[in-house]
Amino acid sequence: MKYSPIKNYINGKFTDALGDRKMDLVSPIDGNALSTVPMSSYKDLDDAVKAAKKAFETWSRIPIKERVQVFFKYKTLLEKNIQSLAELCSEENGKTIGESLAEIEKCIELTEFATSLPQLVSGEVLEVSRGVECRTEHVPLGVVASIVPFNFPSMVPNWTIPNAIALGNCMIIKPSEKVPLSCGKLAELLKEAGLPDGVFNIVHGDVEVVEAICDHPGIQAVSFVGSTRVAKIVYQRCAQNLKRCLALGGAKNHLMVLPDAKADMTAQNVAASMSGCAGQRCMAASAMVGVGNVDHIIDKICEEARKIIPGKNLGAVINKESQEKIEKYITEAEQQGARILVDGRNTKVAGKEKGTYVGPTVIDQVTPDMAVAKEEIFGPVISIMRTQTVDEALAIENANPYGNAASVFTQNGGMARYIIDHASAGMIGVNVGVPVPREPFSFGGWNESKFGVGDITGKSSIEFWTKLKKSTTKWNPEAGINWMS
Repeated sequence: MKYSPIKNYINGKFTDALGDRKMDLVSPIDGNALSTVPMSSYKDLDDAVKAAKKAFETWSRIPIKERVQVFFKYKTLLEKNIQSLAELCSEENGKTIGESLAEIEKCIELTEFATSLPQLVSGEVLEVSRGVECRTEHVPLGVVASIVPFNFPSMVPNWTIPNAIALGNCMIIKPSEKVPLSCGKLAELLKEAGLPDGVFNIVHGDVEVVEAICDHPGIQAVSFVGSTRVAKIVYQRCAQNLKRCLALGGAKNHLMVLPDAKADMTAQNVAASMSGCAGQRCMAASAMVGVGNVDHIIDKICEEARKIIPGKNLGAVINKESQEKIEKYITEAEQQGARILVDGRNTKVAGKEKGTYVGPTVIDQVTPDMAVAKEEIFGPVISIMRTQTVDEALAIENANPYGNAASVFTQNGGMARYIIDHASAGMIGVNVGVPVPREPFSFGGWNESKFGVGDITGKSSIEFWTKLKKSTTKWNPEAGINWMS
């Protein structure tokens, strides 16, 4: 194996998990063995919680302007190590080096935002009566946890690490067992940046660790990113244990394409949105609704899709199971009467025959009742449905249970505004295939794409990672007793 067995990271040290259960880690690029991942237990998690609680006693008392100095240094280290971090991300996840570099660049942006937190959490002071002041201040929660998915091994952890820790919390992260290497490297960089031992910890594992995080009384808040099915379970279990939770689930993002859309720009955006990161992202375009006659645009989408070559500018999907699931969706749609305009099934990359690839796939004449139209495929596949009016397109978008993102491609500003107002999604794009807000604007969907209050990044995350303390002070005894006393 290329790497030594993976270890947990507790109290500033890489340590062996207590149990014997392990999982083999292979690269989806070529099927080569990378390492083994420990399946940790409740006791492993408890050790991490104890270390974090001890560290919290000191870390939470350090002024925030001093805490964020760690993240100025961490940002510099991310920049310095961007190439090696991208290569590691690509190796364990399967995405291209270019996509992996973009992921680390987003980590840098997220960290940069965290360094601005002292200016955003200064609190408020108001003289509410003569000689009487009321003050608010943001106070850290304590030990918090973040459960992250396989599709962004570095970025999604950095959705939470900089903000939660800069705001004074101590963190335990549970990486996906499919991509555990990147988090270990992040731990090394945080330590090099000066983060005290115990403030950041990693516990590897599977469902046993996830359940332990939801149940552990020492953990005050949990963030989760993954499928909607699991997001619901995590949110409900955390709520039963009286801890706050923000759980992001799946998506079925609709792109509404109008006949007046710029054909070349639309085709490039749609193809990039459906195939970027091999379609393994919750912001991927998965369903397109063509309004009226858009055949000329669909032809160009197919042209763009054929330029996307597995192993060159299209990465692998995470494993064989995922590859087979995606291809099953395509075959089922074909059997139900849909037309496969570009077919990515049975893809092999020369020299990487053990890799797990699905080529870009464009499916036309899809009906709203088909599985490819309703379910999250998580692959480089776009399903095209047809309507005659914008309201019919919106009805399809609004009927889907998810609500992560939606986009419209048009040159009509009034129509764009109409769709922004009526689409049931938390993030909307106009002539943008992947409408991810940039910092300080927050990331988060609606409906069954998110469970909990607030968003996971940006300014909105402050409310999730802190609690508000209110104090009232009076220093003028001559004022006597009144209704405020």
